[in-house]
Amino acid sequence: MLFIRQENLKIGMRLAKPIYNKKGVLLYERDSKLTTQGIESVKNFGIIGLYILEPAEPVPPMTPDDIEFERFQMVSSFMIQDELKAIKDTGKTTSQLATLVASIIRGYGRLDRKINFVQNLRSREDKLAKHSLNVAMLSAMITHRLNVKLSEQNDAVTAAIVHDIGKLDVPEEIDSKPVRSEEDEKTILNCQIRGESMIEGAFLATPAIKRIVQQFRRLSEEAKKGEIDKNAKITTGAKVLLVANDYDSMTAMNDFDEPKSEISALRYLMERPEIYDDQIVNALIESINFLAPGSCVELTNGEKGLVLAENKYNILEPMILCFSDNKIIDLGQELIYGDLKIKDMMKTLDNRCVMDQDALKKMGYRL
Repeated sequence: MLFIRQENLKIGMRLAKPIYNKKGVLLYERDSKLTTQGIESVKNFGIIGLYILEPAEPVPPMTPDDIEFERFQMVSSFMIQDELKAIKDTGKTTSQLATLVASIIRGYGRLDRKINFVQNLRSREDKLAKHSLNVAMLSAMITHRLNVKLSEQNDAVTAAIVHDIGKLDVPEEIDSKPVRSEEDEKTILNCQIRGESMIEGAFLATPAIKRIVQQFRRLSEEAKKGEIDKNAKITTGAKVLLVANDYDSMTAMNDFDEPKSEISALRYLMERPEIYDDQIVNALIESINFLAPGSCVELTNGEKGLVLAENKYNILEPMILCFSDNKIIDLGQELIYGDLKIKDMMKTLDNRCVMDQDALKKMGYRL
């Protein structure tokens, strides 16, 4: 599977993922062949590129949840782009913001199961909207697991959507740098602070939104120094936003930086309880499939294997079937396996775990 930018698309290429318009209407199914009209549609809808199957490559498996997840991301990221621009230009929110927040909570803030949280490629043009959306979806799932009141969940999701609005003012020459100077970081910080003023003006009736964003920004600054003030009175929304923001930032796929795997990002959060609240990180673990049965992993001893069962006490210590000799390893039995750990996950090119759910079900494993 390859990512092909829109200017390099050719007639006859097979789609690896479905294409939707801004309203969520399906335009092209997976495995469809691109036509001249299809390529024009991609350009007209502002899509930077498509995942394309290689000539002999089969269509990768996607569950109904996966397909709906991608449709929702496509539609909602366009809405967020429009909303952030409206706030910046007019100082006011539009009527669609409340609708968007409600749809995020309805779709992802009431789930009774884990989902696959699959990252999509981002360009410099749409990375802010896609990041804001993903952080909002993660915040909805986490606050649901924390069992917070609906009003607090609504505030957390709203704050997640607008928390980076100040970055709309970051100069292109700074935003495009792979490595930024201390002076660049100061410029970005000043843009974020000005963004908080935009948020204050747009949400005069709900000051909790600015409070969450402001506290999140201060937490982020402290986290970079490793000096979180545990005595400060921090809202749950700000702590949730810190975890959701940093997790998405680490795992985001884009065309200018290499992402961390979900396991590497999760390990980073778990190993820093002085920065990231344990309960919130656990709520994240309860919301997303990190090492679901069928995931393929590499161990620290070089062995590769298939996850057979999760460990409900420690997500990083599942039961694994080794490919080399069909030996079953239970990483939860530390007395037997000592320092043997999961090094990382094995991925397909679109960053999705490889799994054959039908085969696992035939073996008697419940997914």
